[in-house]
Amino acid sequence: MRRLPVYILIQTSGAMRGEPIEAIKVGLETMVSTLRQDPFALESVHISVITFNRYPEQILPLTELENMQIPAITQPNAAGTHLGEALEFVCKKIDAEVILSTPERKGDWMPLLFVMCDGRASDAQLFQHAISLLKQKHFGSIVACLVGTPRAENVKQFTDKIVNLDTTDGTTFRQFFKWVSASVSVGNRSVGATDEILLPPPPPEVHTVI
Repeated sequence: MRRLPVYILIQTSGAMRGEPIEAIKVGLETMVSTLRQDPFALESVHISVITFNRYPEQILPLTELENMQIPAITQPNAAGTHLGEALEFVCKKIDAEVILSTPERKGDWMPLLFVMCDGRASDAQLFQHAISLLKQKHFGSIVACLVGTPRAENVKQFTDKIVNLDTTDGTTFRQFFKWVSASVSVGNRSVGATDEILLPPPPPEVHTVI
């Protein structure tokens, strides 16, 4: 069975401190529970969770949905939001973990990437380099979820699929991750057939950024 790799990149500094990070944990549990009810997703979806502040860390390597356990998400006191380094880190993990197609075998489906951040990048130069790396990867879709006092101009450089949450409480994040689950299920069925995945419309709590 071909895998659908899903990478979730979560900022653990700044705008995510306190209530948002706790709400994300609840949202992740909702997402996993929802996806496990989808037989297509259960067979193919593999999820990786990467956190970042000053440094990126993969707290869950690419793991099949059936065996996934929600990892503990901690918030160190390190200053800085190195979004560029985090995106570069994601690219390296994709190179190491995603199986490419060859004439002899079919590889994984194109990976999906969900980035949860406030849009700030303390490492401006590396951020620009990371964007060029992202463009070399064949993503089925990249979605950015902005929280806090967001800066959309940065994330607009690597995706046009940007959403903003009204609030950062548990209910709102639960709705967001249900939408992520629906987006993953759509990707699971269509990726490979087209380079552009048409995502389902977001719920009222999730606003598209233009």
